[in-house]
Amino acid sequence: MLYSLIRPALFLLDAERAHGLALSALKLWPAGGTDRADGPLATTVAGLAFPNPLGMAAGFDKDAEVPDALLGAGFGFAEVGSITPLPQPGNPRPRLFRLVEDRAVINRMGFNNGGAEAAVERLARRNSRPGIVGVNIGANKDSTDRIADYATMARLTAPLASYLAVNVSSPNTPGLRALQDEGALTALLDAVLEARGRSGPPVFLKVAPDLEPADIDAIARIAADKALGALIVSNTTISRPPLKSAHAGETGGLSGAPLRDLAQQRLRDFRKATGGAVPLIGVGGIATAEDAWARIRAGASLVQLYSAMTYAGPGIARQITRGLERLMRRDGFATIAEAVGTE
Repeated sequence: MLYSLIRPALFLLDAERAHGLALSALKLWPAGGTDRADGPLATTVAGLAFPNPLGMAAGFDKDAEVPDALLGAGFGFAEVGSITPLPQPGNPRPRLFRLVEDRAVINRMGFNNGGAEAAVERLARRNSRPGIVGVNIGANKDSTDRIADYATMARLTAPLASYLAVNVSSPNTPGLRALQDEGALTALLDAVLEARGRSGPPVFLKVAPDLEPADIDAIARIAADKALGALIVSNTTISRPPLKSAHAGETGGLSGAPLRDLAQQRLRDFRKATGGAVPLIGVGGIATAEDAWARIRAGASLVQLYSAMTYAGPGIARQITRGLERLMRRDGFATIAEAVGTE
């Protein structure tokens, strides 16, 4: 209710400035992470006990400033980053655009973040607190050895992360998506897994929605071979379905409502390709409990959102989790795990 009153004023601001204000406001939010891990929406993925299956996707809290506030807002887990070894400013502004008529966002941020040293310090300060906080790791734009960058990030953040998310699917760092190719991806994951150490957290892989069937099959095979904790399906899209907004022609990754059908189909594709052997996390266009439930029924063990909070505010987490509990009861499932892949 409160957010609906202040949203018109926020939308008068540049989208990136408004995002900064949202982070500042969340710093005043009570910390969370104490929700019961045995409640009605609790589920276990990659050995981690999630109090509910709804997470905040990477990109919102790039520098690990407010993960505990996000947990306090009702998210079952928070994923911070993407974080790179060295600080980098990202692409020139403006680089974040609201497509209000489409309930969408286009961004070409370019992995802007304060670097590993600052993020590791923040993560270390909150490391004794409860709650699942994943760290999304990336490579610097001007790096001469991107695989080494990912290995560095895995080594630095593994002791502080509930899981590591390897992001090779952002469209805003030139050449990054080439790391999804079979040979490059195998070498990258080998380096990350070695740097993480044998006792380190599970490794998740975040993939693009703009993949060919052969790419999907190869990634699914590699994910199973490397015993990854999960595949995050998917990042933003470089495709452009019909859009109404004047910002429709901006370059960058499209997220929000127009991504929903593509992301849902890509999840189904990965469910088929993996045969259910690798847990999937559904992302892209999720704005309601019905959206999240459809993704779970299509094969997602967990779901994430980001763009929808731009339009609905931080109360969206509790709205969706309350709705998920209702939908689960309606359809006769005792647990979230029972419903995965039952469409």
